[in-house]
Amino acid sequence: MITDEEFIKISSYMKQHYGIDLSQKKVIINGRLENYIKKGGWGSFGEFMNAVEQDRTGTQEKMLVNLLTTNHTYFMREFEHFDYMKNVVLPWLKQKESRSKDLHVWCGASSTGEEPYMIAMVLSDFFGLERNQWDTKVLATDISTRALQQAAAGVYNAEQLKNLPEQWKRHFFKPVADGTQFMVKDELKREVLFRQLNLMEPFPFKKKMHVVFLRNVMIYFDDPTKREVVQKVYDCLVPGGYLFIGTTETLDRGSTPFQIIKPSIFRKKEGND
Repeated sequence: MITDEEFIKISSYMKQHYGIDLSQKKVIINGRLENYIKKGGWGSFGEFMNAVEQDRTGTQEKMLVNLLTTNHTYFMREFEHFDYMKNVVLPWLKQKESRSKDLHVWCGASSTGEEPYMIAMVLSDFFGLERNQWDTKVLATDISTRALQQAAAGVYNAEQLKNLPEQWKRHFFKPVADGTQFMVKDELKREVLFRQLNLMEPFPFKKKMHVVFLRNVMIYFDDPTKREVVQKVYDCLVPGGYLFIGTTETLDRGSTPFQIIKPSIFRKKEGND
């Protein structure tokens, strides 16, 4: 069983390095790490944390992050965002970038891939036959290497796809195994670039983003961390660019530089660099 001292050490480590606030999650930390620590032959949570800090390959740190981050998501989650993107954001961008035909869309909490693939499907649907003239690749990042591996593989079971429109299922997925699983077709896979990114580190983007999805990730941050991340997102957006957050999440109206379009949809002021 994890001691108070070990719990403080682990939660402080996650807060300091990844901005993730686990200060009220002692039971979760204990439950998620206990088996891994026993199997690994460490005598205590403290011994395991020593190994994390001394492992220059970063393997144990990756395991710590993979085990303590939740990757719960599904296709069509909070679909009103995709509707808004298709009906409002993309018509604006199509006009705005009619010369460059270059869109920059970032999904900052890609988890196991459902969300970035959804964004890519919406883009494909919107541009239709013109899609080949546009660069609509989606950058999808996450802190968890395990989630990213799953996302890049792009294999989902029938249950995970049950909410998808039938035409999308046929168009973007192919059955594998005995038909109980489906794989994202290569043409859609090519539209999503998966990369690991810690939101606490400087964003490595060379060009500014038009749209950022950062949904259901700020629930893990305390208020100062949340404000810091939101400001970094604001700075990486083009004037008029959009930020989507989870429908159960909030931004502090008093401190956010964003215009509030709807409770979970925000926009950087046009003409604001």
